[in-house]
Amino acid sequence: MMLGCGTPSADANRSYYNKGMPDRPPSSPVNASQSERSEIIFPADANALGNLFGGRLMQFIDLVGATAASRHARAFTVTASMDHLDFVAPVHVGDLLILKASVNRAFRTSMEIGVKAMVEDVRAQTLRHVSSAYLTYVAVDLAGNRLEVPEVIPETDHQIRRYEAALRRRQLRSEEMARKKEHHSNLPPEWLL
Repeated sequence: MMLGCGTPSADANRSYYNKGMPDRPPSSPVNASQSERSEIIFPADANALGNLFGGRLMQFIDLVGATAASRHARAFTVTASMDHLDFVAPVHVGDLLILKASVNRAFRTSMEIGVKAMVEDVRAQTLRHVSSAYLTYVAVDLAGNRLEVPEVIPETDHQIRRYEAALRRRQLRSEEMARKKEHHSNLPPEWLL
């Protein structure tokens, strides 16, 4: 199968991405769990300059990401990390904020979700990119035990690029966690809380 060169059939993708995972739930395409959320920004959401609080935007991003993750996992999900978040431009009181989320890649029990936030100018019918984020969610049962998640099937060239990039980001996250663990192990006791 040639990834990145045209769009392979869904059946070919399903068998390719499910190899070696006989007990895993059935795969599903990216578009089956995509999520969108719209918010009108009110003064209670904004700082003294009339710009949306960064923490409020993070909440909206987490909510739309959790929706995509739960749809894909067909289970409850918890946020494990928000390891990359860019605030590209401000969001103002009165703006219509549009957030879109999709599963970039599913691992054994976790998923990377990409979220893009845009402001829609309803009069001009244009979109302005304001933020992007990558989040990791873990599927859990009611007792908090991890659950295996279905593999995601990238079908377009764009989805395939995101799928491949998610693995590289996961490797970087693992390296960073190992570095932090090593750093903390070398700290004197008075530095540890």
